Amino acid sequence: GCGSIRIPAACCGLFGLRPSRGRVSSGPAIGEVWFGASSEGVLSRSVRDSALALDILQGPEPGDPFDIAPPPGSYAELMRRDPGKLRIGFSTVSPIGTEVHPEAVAAVQRTARLLRGLGHEVEEAAPQVDGTALAESFLHVYFGQVPAMVVRGRALGAKAGDVELMSRLLATLGGAMSGARLTAQLAKWNEFGRDLARFHARFDMLLTPTLAAPPLRHGEGDPPAGEQFVLELLQRSGLLGILARLGLLDGTVNRIARDSLRFVPFTQLANLTGTPAMSVPLHWTADGLPLGVQFVGRFGSEDRLLQLAHQLEGAAPWFDKLSPLAREGLGQAGEVRATINA
Repeated sequence: GCGSIRIPAACCGLFGLRPSRGRVSSGPAIGEVWFGASSEGVLSRSVRDSALALDILQGPEPGDPFDIAPPPGSYAELMRRDPGKLRIGFSTVSPIGTEVHPEAVAAVQRTARLLRGLGHEVEEAAPQVDGTALAESFLHVYFGQVPAMVVRGRALGAKAGDVELMSRLLATLGGAMSGARLTAQLAKWNEFGRDLARFHARFDMLLTPTLAAPPLRHGEGDPPAGEQFVLELLQRSGLLGILARLGLLDGTVNRIARDSLRFVPFTQLANLTGTPAMSVPLHWTADGLPLGVQFVGRFGSEDRLLQLAHQLEGAAPWFDKLSPLAREGLGQAGEVRATINA
């Protein structure tokens, strides 16, 4: 519900399309995921593969909670059409006021130049959305979902030790949140959707970094070890839930939440508004790490996003590009095969 298609795509040099809310059913076993903030999709090496996958996955199940007009044809066929001259607004400013790495800024600026060269109209512009309020709303819903996920896990036989510390902490904090507070945050989603719709009345798409910085090292985004230790003690003793219900942890929670979104402040907008978005692997850092850029389209415009992605793929191919880590892994796999064959 935060960018689980676009974020790994951006980190791995892959293409990732998040469909509009309701485009791909979560049924029949599940009615909705994260109140509609989450969408099903795939990661792929090529735009063609994502288009083919969407052709297979799209469509409703009886009783689905969301309704969306069917596509005007096969996405694999629509993808090959010229997108026409698009008007695209771009922004490299974090919606929550956090720092954006120069490489992420460079990725968007390079893409803007590429788009202009392809004949599109590109200018700096961003939706008039309260980014801090949007992040707060997302995090409240996130906290509220985790306890239910933990309960489902326990029903399937999971033990407390099977759940990571941060998930257990979030489950405790979410369990202490009132229904009124959660409902108030959910009510804001329509406001964000209307704000974005006003932007899309002027622009076909929004271009931003997918990530605010190059891919993190494993564990780099975790809270400090000392803080984790204290929080675990509070959680094990039962004091964490009491303090949370009294509102005495709001400052700590807000800081942890802000730190957790520092790396991904751009992706939640599409989730909460239900609009389609994609991460396109158009930039590599000086160290050879992939860093995708994000396009957010109008509701139901997967065909137009795929058309633009296909055009960009032809202008700046990425299929043969691999990060140093991937090349190292492939080299080791080759050595293993050679040893086995010998």
